[in-house]
Amino acid sequence: MMANNQKFINPFTDFGFKKLFGEEPNKDLLLDFLNDWLQDEQGKIKEIKYLNSERQGRNLLERKAVFDLYCTTESGEKFIVELQRTWQQFFKDRTIYYATFPIAEQAQQGDWDYELKAVYLIAIIDFVFDEDVHDLHKYRYDVKSTDTETGKVFYDKKVFYDKLKFIYLEMPKFNKRAENLDNHYVTKNTSSFTRKDF
Repeated sequence: MMANNQKFINPFTDFGFKKLFGEEPNKDLLLDFLNDWLQDEQGKIKEIKYLNSERQGRNLLERKAVFDLYCTTESGEKFIVELQRTWQQFFKDRTIYYATFPIAEQAQQGDWDYELKAVYLIAIIDFVFDEDVHDLHKYRYDVKSTDTETGKVFYDKKVFYDKLKFIYLEMPKFNKRAENLDNHYVTKNTSSFTRKDF
């Protein structure tokens, strides 16, 4: 019997995550990932461009932000993808802070009408939020601006997507085996192991 010499990169490490999703030769993997999670409401993303993932504060006293992945589409929407392995007390606050950078960088000098392109932050977390720790079936959180009385999305019908959206994916609750996945990227690239093998 021949030995199995296949090797896999662990996507739950900083090196593995950036190697799989953050390099130009593997850009199609990130496109697949983004489309799997966002295509229904955002439309199919055809092309992305990687951006510098380090953002400086406005002055020396303000904290900078270093994203795991940062990219933009041809039409200007911005995507931050973060991998967080350990629980962090104010992780949700951190994601809000991170989202302010792609919002602020859209500001233009001179006569500007304040129209913003959408900003998405997708957080892949290897822990579970305290408030829903017992809801084992809920592993995806979609957070957007809504009217608290009606529950409707804040932007009017002319805007087919939300301008600011956060998606949190709790990986400890995601326990499907590879053969049960309908995500073609995951099925194609991780067919011999499951989430629990990492």
